[in-house]
Parts: sequence; structure tokens; C-alpha cells
Amino acid sequence: MMQIMEGSHAVALAVKVARPNVVAAYPITPQTHIVEDISQLIADGDLAAEYVKVESEHSAMSVCIGASATGARTYTATTSQGLALMHEVLFNAAGMRLPIVMTVANRALSAPLNIWNDHQDSISERDSGWIQVYAEDNTEASDMTVQAYKIAEDNRTSIPMMVCMDGYTLTHTYEPIDVLEQDLVDSFLPPYQPIDVLDVDDPKSFGMFADPNYYTEFRFQNHKALEDAETVMTEVSAEFGEIFGRDYGGLIETYRCDDAEYVAVALGSVVGTLKDTVDDLRAQGERVGAIKVRSYRPFPVAEIQSALTGVEAVGVLDRNVSLGFEGALFTDIKASLYGSKSTPNMYGFIAGLGGRDVTKRTFMKMFKKMQTSKAVEESEFSDLKPELLEEV
Repeated sequence: MMQIMEGSHAVALAVKVARPNVVAAYPITPQTHIVEDISQLIADGDLAAEYVKVESEHSAMSVCIGASATGARTYTATTSQGLALMHEVLFNAAGMRLPIVMTVANRALSAPLNIWNDHQDSISERDSGWIQVYAEDNTEASDMTVQAYKIAEDNRTSIPMMVCMDGYTLTHTYEPIDVLEQDLVDSFLPPYQPIDVLDVDDPKSFGMFADPNYYTEFRFQNHKALEDAETVMTEVSAEFGEIFGRDYGGLIETYRCDDAEYVAVALGSVVGTLKDTVDDLRAQGERVGAIKVRSYRPFPVAEIQSALTGVEAVGVLDRNVSLGFEGALFTDIKASLYGSKSTPNMYGFIAGLGGRDVTKRTFMKMFKKMQTSKAVEESEFSDLKPELLEEV
């Protein structure tokens, strides 16, 4: 059923049809509308769940950990400084192999204070052991929320998962949404049936002390589960497509890459603008293409290698920066192609920080650089305003 609604409300409805047992929430812009809408759904009796209002994001994730350990299906949402406040607890959730689902409404990190969109918050948590996916539009954000439970709760993974959507650009934008129907979701997503739970009749311990004799093996198992998640994510995407008619293709999406000489790579909502740019340049006879990285962790190494075989040059747009080096996605794309049969020239572009627009002009300049630069590898801040540098 197609309805026009705000992205936050679409995600709230997706949470509802996934039937979580516990929702822990703390408001923070631009995530607040999601948990507000969920609280209303629970108050109206449309979702039978325990809604826990906590005093911080750290507490929200702690509640989800406790609830998940008892066998409850759990949900929370956050952004920016709130996600940063969760940092230590994110590692606990992943290390204890608890399949918590969280929406991250991506927003820049302070300082300076900024409430607009970039990807610095979630990218900064890339090593916490969570699955990370990035949505291009609100229907994808909604669909991935339901898929996230099936992926995270699969016994081959048992890994928490964050669904990232661009703050304001998606969360506060009204779009036509293919609303998920409860009966179809019920046929797709079975009730959560964990293998191990906290139970007074069958005592177990979670997250206990591990000395050097054991710790490495725990981390390896966590790493292996993320690798195994690649297969699970592809299977779940295909099954979702069979039931709902929308198959997102798993870990990456290629766009007009079959004969492309120059390919641009990006995450999130800017991919729509990138695709439009590719169409414009294709109309001019230029052989260009685009790749959307949907799964950032686990990182789709094999898929990236396959999609970029034979390409002359690759440009990677990052809406984050590893200060003192380059964009994180650029680093990972380069690492994926290291030692492959054909290594293209590589160009990294840092743009869209703190909500600055990423336009067709931004991507046009990227493709121009790929086509004309004689350097093999470069990284740069794109769309800088030189006249402002002295002021800041």
C-alpha cells in the first residue's frame, strides 16, 4: 500500500509490524520523531511492547542489552552525540551477540555544534562489531528495518544491526512509501527464538571476564559472524523481494556499470543525486556508472572487486573524514582492490559534512577529476569555500 508520509513515521510503522517486545528511547534531534511515533503507537494499543523512557542514550542501549539477554526482541534509535554516548555499550551488545536493532538518523558530531546530516557518527562506530547498512530513501529505510531483525536474529549471525538513514534529508522528508503489511511481515519474520537467554531455571552468564587465554577467540567469533552475515543478508534480501516485490540486491547496488570506464561510489541518500548525474553524463555519451554501498559492515569486498573490474578510475564520496588521513569509505574501497587483477586509479572526495549540499555539480567535478587527473591516487576536500577558511 502506497502512502505519503514522513520518513520517521515510516520507520516507526516498520518497527510496529516487526513486533518488538521492548523499546528503549531517549529523544535527540533528528531522531526524536521516530520514538515519539512509536510511543504513540504503543499508547494507542497498536503495538504491544514495553516502552522504557530512559535518562540517556547510554541507558537506552543498556536497557536493550538487558531485555535482549532475556529473549526479548528490542529496538532503539539515536543519532550523533547520542550514538557517541552509547560507544562502550555498543561493544557490549556485539560481544554478547545480542540481535538488537537500532535506527541511526545520521547527524554530524560536535564541535562545532551542528544538527545537520553527515555520516561521521555511525562511521565512527564501524569497529564496534555491529552490522551497518545505509538507506538511499525512506522505503528502503523502512524495509531494511524489518530485514534487520531477520538478519540479526539468524543463528548464523546473532549480531546487532544498525540501519542508518540521513537525518532530515530522509527522517523529516515526506515521500511515497510502500507501507509494510502486517500479514506479509508475519510470514517473512518469525518470532524471535534465541538459543541462549537469561533464565533463573537454567542459569547462564553473559559478558563475563575473559583473560588473554580466551579473549582473542571471542573476538574472532564476533568477526566470523560478521563475515557470515554477508550470506545471510543476501538471502534475506532475496526472500524479502519474493514476498514484497522489492529486492535490494544484498550488499551493494550497481547502476549502469556494465561498460563503465569511470565509477563513483557513495553511501546513503546522495546516491539518488549520483544516479541522476550518471544519467546526464550517459546522455552525453560518457561511459560512467555508480555503486551504492548498502552494507558498510560487513564490507562487501568480493562484490566491490567484481563491480570494478576493468574500470579506468574510481571516485569515492565520503560524508565523513578520518582526520589526518582521508574518508573511511575511500580507505576501505582501496583496501578491497589491493592485489586485484585490475587496479583502477583511485580518487577520494570528502563532501557534504555538516549538511552541506552534495549536488550534481559535486559529482560532475568528481567525474571530471577521474577523467583528467594524471595522479594514480588522491584525496581532497570537495566544495571547500576558500574565503571562509581564514574566518574559521
